[in-house]
Amino acid sequence: MSHVTPIFTDFVRVETRLYNAVSARLRAEQGLGLGQFDFLEIIDRVPECRVLDIVGELAITVGAVSKAVDRLVAAGWCVRVAHPRDRRSSVLRLTSEGEERLAASRPVVESELVSLTATIPPGDLTRIASALATLRATLEAGAQGQPG
Repeated sequence: MSHVTPIFTDFVRVETRLYNAVSARLRAEQGLGLGQFDFLEIIDRVPECRVLDIVGELAITVGAVSKAVDRLVAAGWCVRVAHPRDRRSSVLRLTSEGEERLAASRPVVESELVSLTATIPPGDLTRIASALATLRATLEAGAQGQPG
């Protein structure tokens, strides 16, 4: 077995446990999961955000993103509006309720992540962040891991 395989296994297990823990707290305190929070964050951050912008960022299928956006629309947290330059496409915008939900959720996510990573020395977290940013940039530059 390669020396990289156990690192990959640990990385996946850590990501899953962090994700589940943050999502559970967020759901308990704000009534939405981490996936919904992530979508709201992207819609808020990306100007004229479209479904394909979310697909590109999260590397999941168009169908999965469309269904998740439909659920956000049904919850009243975002709307689809006609794209001003491409009538075949929709732009996603947060509603005032979506903006409020996102604003209330940000400190919950941050607090839980700080709590869950408290045992890691800050210098180590900085090195992990740097290594992950490099790996992510490499994968994204080569369009690695995009859904088929």
